[in-house]
Amino acid sequence: MTPILIPPPQFKLCTTCRKPIPFASDYYQCSISTCNRKKTALFFCSVPCWDAHVPVLRHRDAWAETARAPTRDAFMKELEAEQDEEAKEERMTDDSQTRRRIVGAASPDEPVPEDVLVVVSKLKAYVKARGGMSTSDGVTDVLSRHLRALCDKAVAHAASNNRKTVLDRDFEAVLKKET
Repeated sequence: MTPILIPPPQFKLCTTCRKPIPFASDYYQCSISTCNRKKTALFFCSVPCWDAHVPVLRHRDAWAETARAPTRDAFMKELEAEQDEEAKEERMTDDSQTRRRIVGAASPDEPVPEDVLVVVSKLKAYVKARGGMSTSDGVTDVLSRHLRALCDKAVAHAASNNRKTVLDRDFEAVLKKET
């Protein structure tokens, strides 16, 4: 049985002063991506409220971005969609819920988890040192997909040479073909 969703009286509460942010009104968000993640999502009713959180989180280069709260109907549709997604996740089998990292040999029919394949802190440090820029959290997923595709091609190259070990020259051969 699906529980009945009761609409809240407001969209969100201001993170700083706890003042209600009404539906279909303007509010402010921090420009820093870690302040806008789904679990931490910070909402501010005014620029002074946003400004109060900056020294606490030690932002060096941040600004307040204006956003528009959804209407009550749109918000309720989002809540229902999230509830449906949570219900679907609960129905998943135990095997898919308890996916483990594959270390060592795996059977060919076993699904390979979509783990991040780069050391995020090292990547961010390199980009910061090289260009003085910050790195978005979405970059790791894109790089990991690219690395998986590159590894798949290198594995195929090693197999075509009747080897069971992927060597650096397999990657070099694959990269040479791509250029």
